[in-house]
Amino acid sequence: MPDISLTMLVVLCLAAAAAGWIDAVVGGGGLLLLPMFLLGLPHTPAAHILGTNKAVAIVGTSGATLTYLRKTSVDVGMALRIGLMALAGSSVGAFFAAGISSEVLRPVIMVVLLGVAAFVLLRPSFGTARPAGEPVGRARTVCAIVLVGGGIGFYDGLFGPGTGTFLVLGLTAVLSLDLVRASATAKIVNVCTNAGALAMFAYQGAVLWRLAGLMALFNLAGGTAGARMALRKGSGFVRGVLLVVVFSLVAKLAFDQWTG
Repeated sequence: MPDISLTMLVVLCLAAAAAGWIDAVVGGGGLLLLPMFLLGLPHTPAAHILGTNKAVAIVGTSGATLTYLRKTSVDVGMALRIGLMALAGSSVGAFFAAGISSEVLRPVIMVVLLGVAAFVLLRPSFGTARPAGEPVGRARTVCAIVLVGGGIGFYDGLFGPGTGTFLVLGLTAVLSLDLVRASATAKIVNVCTNAGALAMFAYQGAVLWRLAGLMALFNLAGGTAGARMALRKGSGFVRGVLLVVVFSLVAKLAFDQWTG
């Protein structure tokens, strides 16, 4: 474990719990945890921060996934197919990442997110009504796998921030899921992508395992609590958290753009 004060260790563990809660409800926990890693480990190589973050996140995401699976119906087969495509897409995105300037991507993503926020605000019923149970057609299945899995996976490898939130929105829009089931499905997809990334970081020796193990316990507690609260309070609650996360992401990207 790196040389870190007890106070900062406590702060990182609390941040891991909060990030797990946010990620379980609507995605985007990395928006909180990654900056805290940068603050608490200022001299640590970026690869080690990213690898440790993945090691922490996959535990909380797995816990949230199990909680959702016990309490709500999820098409696991569909989720795994989307997850495998997302894993492939993120690999391709990472390959192209070196040639893309984040300064170019940030304004585009901010505009997209503001459009998403406007849509959710103007359509109060978005993701709140459970569909009648009609089977998902081939066209929507292919769209979910290719566009949601491959497209958002590509974005995750290329840039990253807000991937979980985009997954929830994409699954809600394409598969007509309510926001609770979309969050549950997104968690399975997240486990797939996190596992692939963690395997690569572990192979490179870029994971601080002792720190990750401690923080993962708090992330697991936060993720389980977040999933239970989302299940108990329903899609209306998830919608409110979604809007908070979207506006927080826009603010973070705007700050990064301005300071950059």
